[in-house]
Amino acid sequence: MSTHDTSSAAPRSSDGASRQAPGGTSSEAAGVTAVATLSDDAAKRSGASPAAAAPDDAAREPGSPAPANSRTRPGALRKPWAVGLIGLILPVLLVLVWHTLSTNGTFSPVQLPRPSAVLAAGWELLQSGDLWLHVGISTQRVIVGFLIGSGLGLLLGALLGLSPWARAIGSPTIGALRAVPSLAWVPLLLLWVGIGENSKVTLVAIGAFFPVYTTVSAALRHVDRHLIEAARSFGLRGVKLFTTVQLPAVLPSVISGLRLALAQAWLFLVAAELLGSSMGLGFLLTDSQNNGRTDRLLLAIVLLAVLGKLTDALLGVFERWTQRRWSVAGAR
Repeated sequence: MSTHDTSSAAPRSSDGASRQAPGGTSSEAAGVTAVATLSDDAAKRSGASPAAAAPDDAAREPGSPAPANSRTRPGALRKPWAVGLIGLILPVLLVLVWHTLSTNGTFSPVQLPRPSAVLAAGWELLQSGDLWLHVGISTQRVIVGFLIGSGLGLLLGALLGLSPWARAIGSPTIGALRAVPSLAWVPLLLLWVGIGENSKVTLVAIGAFFPVYTTVSAALRHVDRHLIEAARSFGLRGVKLFTTVQLPAVLPSVISGLRLALAQAWLFLVAAELLGSSMGLGFLLTDSQNNGRTDRLLLAIVLLAVLGKLTDALLGVFERWTQRRWSVAGAR
């Protein structure tokens, strides 16, 4: 469908909607419907086929989420429990390799303790109550810093992505600050904020800011201009235009930026806790190294990996919720 045909078909939808639902909101509802139709047409031009999923959508119950790429998945990967079991294969193999290397003389117990020794160290910390303290403090710092940094990244990314003037003014400076390593911020934050919680949360927020800002600002610059012009022709402006058209268009990029920001937040957390900290998993790493407790050091690494995966899984739940919300909004 060409741009001329799309624009000519839009007023007929608006007239039809106004006859069925008289009132001031009929044209706005027709505009949202027409913009959703244009989104499908844009997806068809880019190679996607929304109509191909219609039989599956009709077969599903109303309100149930559509399985992602259900037709292209192998049969064994269409069940969540099967995907979970398959995902455990590589961790189990890594533990077996770890056990083999630590018992056949390749590494000494000081260099690579056995998995059972790491579990014993974790049980020891669990009985003393220190394990939950370290995990809770680090998780709290990551969540607070991630929310602050990603929120600011979303706001500034939207501002610079939508405004050419703001992009010309702020993009060079923010791009230069993005290249500063994480450890370079530590002494400055200790000098400005102090050695308390604020400096650590601030460093985590800095780490979470840049991935969200980069992905959001870049994605908003590449939203289909025909789609925006069609939405404006139906009276969508400002916040309504952003939430109805632009934000759903860049939602996959926003979620990708949030995932990168969460991983970056854990990286910056360790950098923050390695210096000037008395609690947290980063402190456990440093303290274990100074005391020669390689078992506790490996325990801290494993805990960081597990916590990072759990928080990423929670972000995946949020991603599915946003997909259901915007799909329902687009259908209305």
